Amino acid sequence: MAVVAGEVWPMPGLVRPVTDERDALLTFLDHQRDVLRIAAFGLTDEQAAATPTASSLSVGGLIKHSASVERTWMDTILERARGSRDDYEANFRIERGEKLGAVLDMYAQAARETDDIIAGISDLGAPVPVPKGAPWLPDDVDAWSVRWVLLHLIQETARHAGHADIIRESVDGGTAFPLTAAVENWPATPWLQPWKSRSEQA
Repeated sequence: MAVVAGEVWPMPGLVRPVTDERDALLTFLDHQRDVLRIAAFGLTDEQAAATPTASSLSVGGLIKHSASVERTWMDTILERARGSRDDYEANFRIERGEKLGAVLDMYAQAARETDDIIAGISDLGAPVPVPKGAPWLPDDVDAWSVRWVLLHLIQETARHAGHADIIRESVDGGTAFPLTAAVENWPATPWLQPWKSRSEQA
């Protein structure tokens, strides 16, 4: 959901109209966050931690990782200390006793922090120094821009939302559009039925 000029907009299949570049970047990022969150709709804590595909990824782990990714990039923008490799690997996992609701709250908080930090930066072209020492970071680029970071976050969130869609379907058969229809309370049609839990289907 997004709030624009005091009005609440649902964010189903398509992003609402945007007003300018900043609004577009943040709105498309928020839409991809919603797509990722929707993959967790109706899951139990155990299902959110399940790894039913060939990878070690889970729906909950991808949400947890995406929260960490946003915070890491905001640390990069603000030139704050970044986490360790151990932190990076742990943020893909749902630990024993960790609840899906807590992970979703963590992601929502990370999103608010991103939005607040970006709101305080007047120039989307402001330089963001490239951290050194990691093999996946370029040695021949001194700085990105805030704009580049937001585009990268959209790209990465969309990639993980796609991962989550596949994992979710492997968990219980739930797929993106029926799940979205259930979250957004779309009416049932002959060509699209909102997702229902097994208990609701019985």
